[in-house]
Amino acid sequence: MPEYRRAFEPGGTFFFTLVTEGRRPFLTTSAARRLLRTAFASTRERFPFTVDAIVLLTDHLHTIWTLPPGDADFSTRWSFLKRQFTKAWLAAGGREQPATESRRRNRRRGVWQRRFWEHVIRVEEDLVRHCDYIHYNPVKHGLVACPHAWPHSSFHRFVDERVYERDWACSCARPAAAPVFDDIEKSALE
Repeated sequence: MPEYRRAFEPGGTFFFTLVTEGRRPFLTTSAARRLLRTAFASTRERFPFTVDAIVLLTDHLHTIWTLPPGDADFSTRWSFLKRQFTKAWLAAGGREQPATESRRRNRRRGVWQRRFWEHVIRVEEDLVRHCDYIHYNPVKHGLVACPHAWPHSSFHRFVDERVYERDWACSCARPAAAPVFDDIEKSALE
């Protein structure tokens, strides 16, 4: 059995990838967005953290969180958030993937993949690279031609806060060179 080691950085900043079970494409539906927003809010109320950046795609999300000083327990936060969303999603008539015997035995539902991927952000340059990755992700997946065209992203907040220009990585007026993310582990980010 593989050994999963989680990063431990009290008060740290972390990049996460969370994927739907079977990569079912439902996260950008209005019902899923509303329920996910509620799940994030109730999780943050019970277990505080800051959402520094986020992008919601049809079958996965990427986000960067900063935890309170002295706190490194993002696993409890994700467990609570996934449970809150799953209960609400199923109660609202949302579908789940068929449950295996193992899944039933462990009282797991077929909405989210069991695991998530995390990466500790240790330096400013790493934070910038992961924010860029998050905001360019809808373009990478062919969902839009430019980051500003994707509505389910913190890109718009970054533009309002003047972190990005509205035309960052934009190809509306002219072809833009795509950012290169070779320095970020692609297999874990897909």
